[in-house]
Amino acid sequence: MNKMVIKGAMALLILSYSMMASAEDKAMTLMLDWFVNPNHGPVVIAQQKGYFKEEGLNVTIQEPADPSMPAKLVAANNIDLAISYQTSLTIDVAAGLPLIRSATLIATPLNTLMVLDNGKINSLADLKGKKIGIAIAGNEDATIGTMLNTEGVDFSEVKIINVGWALSSSLASGKVDAIWGGLRNFETNQLALEGYKAKSFFPEEHGVPSYDELVFVANAKTYDADALKKFNHAIEKATQFIVNHPDESWKTFVSYAPDTLNNELNKRAWNDTLTRFALRPSAVDLERYNRFSEFMFKHKIIKTQPKAQDFVPVL
Repeated sequence: MNKMVIKGAMALLILSYSMMASAEDKAMTLMLDWFVNPNHGPVVIAQQKGYFKEEGLNVTIQEPADPSMPAKLVAANNIDLAISYQTSLTIDVAAGLPLIRSATLIATPLNTLMVLDNGKINSLADLKGKKIGIAIAGNEDATIGTMLNTEGVDFSEVKIINVGWALSSSLASGKVDAIWGGLRNFETNQLALEGYKAKSFFPEEHGVPSYDELVFVANAKTYDADALKKFNHAIEKATQFIVNHPDESWKTFVSYAPDTLNNELNKRAWNDTLTRFALRPSAVDLERYNRFSEFMFKHKIIKTQPKAQDFVPVL
């Protein structure tokens, strides 16, 4: 009887300790830039493998109802973190939003100027007089224009057509001759699954300064540096796991939402994204950020040029 009482007391003690530890976890809300996909690999792995919990964090992952809102919600102090883009972050900071880059998720550009690899367009020079499809009108005169200029084509010599999110289908059908905004890890594979081979021209190889595709952003006025360091450490551990165990990490990734994630497109995209994840999410090259800000200012995408040290703290 005494043994049973002792065992019961020990069980209650363990349960109480577990509940206390859970209660002490720092709650954080992270909003993604889009629905869950392979670009978010380290976030999902950190959640599924318990790396956030190991750091004393209770992270809630949300998908946005409106992809334009995550960073704005962070700026309004409604959520703790969001995934954004270095390009968008620079525009937001230049506009006065209180945001910082707290870590990098994908450390290389993913955007491309994409054509069908059918022999009709072999260089950017061949796009003179052609139609280029875009998803959202904005800064294409600076980005596409810069790329075209490297091979002697003026931006005025191409026709820009807004095709919405039907990028790959517009290219495959011949509605446009090229698309801007197709991701090298997704649209290339989507076209391949439909029987088309794509050719990509990379902005960082044609005059556009290299940049981080995806970054984590936090509120510049209220961010918790200690919590962000723990979050970044969990993301780093997850990235290391992905690199060391790509096949096992794929299985872990799709276990998050098997019905929507476990498909051939995501599997191909996963393999093409592995080398893009930032191995050191906290690390940052301030001069690289300044170069990109200067590029955006020079091309009048932003009216003021923010300095990296003002929105890229070292964590």
